[in-house]
Amino acid sequence: MKIQHLAALAALSCLAAGAAQAQTAKQLDKQATEMMQASFREQGIAKLDRVNQDEAQKACSQAKPPPPAVVKKIEAAQMATIKWPSDGQFIGDWKEGEKLSQSGRGMTWTDASTAPAKNGAMCYNCHQIDKKEVSFGTIGPSLWNYGKLRGVTDPADPAAAAIVKYTWGKLWNSKAYSACSHMPRFGHAELLNEQQIRDVMALLLDPKSPVNQ
Repeated sequence: MKIQHLAALAALSCLAAGAAQAQTAKQLDKQATEMMQASFREQGIAKLDRVNQDEAQKACSQAKPPPPAVVKKIEAAQMATIKWPSDGQFIGDWKEGEKLSQSGRGMTWTDASTAPAKNGAMCYNCHQIDKKEVSFGTIGPSLWNYGKLRGVTDPADPAAAAIVKYTWGKLWNSKAYSACSHMPRFGHAELLNEQQIRDVMALLLDPKSPVNQ
């Protein structure tokens, strides 16, 4: 009886400890949120709403990755937000796209406006794009020969339609294809406008672009 009694007490202690840990986790989440809000101050165009997370960001900020069912739900919801080219034109000027890829400007408190036209695409922060570049990020995969490797010899060719559409969607809202993607949602977050996205599309897919040489 004594051994059974001790075993029961041990089991109750484990249950109590588990409940305490769960409560502590919630408390820590609350404290972390409060600390973030308290340490971020508004200045210039940078407002406090930047610390607010949407449902996708919340789900992907947890200690454990969201379960498959939640991932599918996030991706479906994000896919529904993609706005396709208003005039049906997916491809712009790769030379302008290259300028955007090199630029990391925009959305800082020192900028005068949040207008997408003032922002860069920041591509080199995360990707290799041109073999001539000696400095680039490695968070994302290399985009060297992006269109060439995918067989896009002419972005206007119907055979390339699936790749062209996927690339636009990925630039507009990356979470539509990977729920917890770290890639900026350029169109969804209004970081770039339609024409800027067309130009980045051209950098990636135009056979004349240095990316595909």
